[in-house]
Amino acid sequence: MRPLISLLVVFFIFTKNLMSQNLHNFSITDIDGNEILLNQFKGKPILLVNTASRCGFTKQYTNLSNLHQEYLKKNLVIIGTPSNSFHQELGNEKDVKEFCLINYQTKFIITEIIDVKGANAHPIYNWISITHRKTPKWNFYKYLFDGDGNLVDSWSSVTSPDSLKITNKIDELLKKNN
Repeated sequence: MRPLISLLVVFFIFTKNLMSQNLHNFSITDIDGNEILLNQFKGKPILLVNTASRCGFTKQYTNLSNLHQEYLKKNLVIIGTPSNSFHQELGNEKDVKEFCLINYQTKFIITEIIDVKGANAHPIYNWISITHRKTPKWNFYKYLFDGDGNLVDSWSSVTSPDSLKITNKIDELLKKNN
């Protein structure tokens, strides 16, 4: 009985620590190998999108680039996280960066290639999965966080990044910050 109680206490502490976190508690490495501390974006909404270069939804890079241009001066942060979790990403960061710049003129943040699900998932996606019970089921899943780093909403691959569903939520968050 005593080991069971000890195990429950450890589980409760672990779960409570995860629940008290927000996106600003994490960092991620950009495509050039630089660490990005997400707490530098406090007060700004963040749209986090798992991406892939060889996917039927890859054209959404255009929508993300347009969204970035439209909201650049309004303090929306867009972070694309290339992933090979669904076996549709190029082999290395150099190729991904070149692909994104040449084909989509991306100027928003692109990270190193990471896993977004499973045992090797990046800590951000692991936290989203455990805390919010949301795991990307395919490429181009979108997660919107408020200026405090709390998850506000998420959308599947079929929802375009510049759809009214997403832009209306972004606009609501930006109004709260003004």
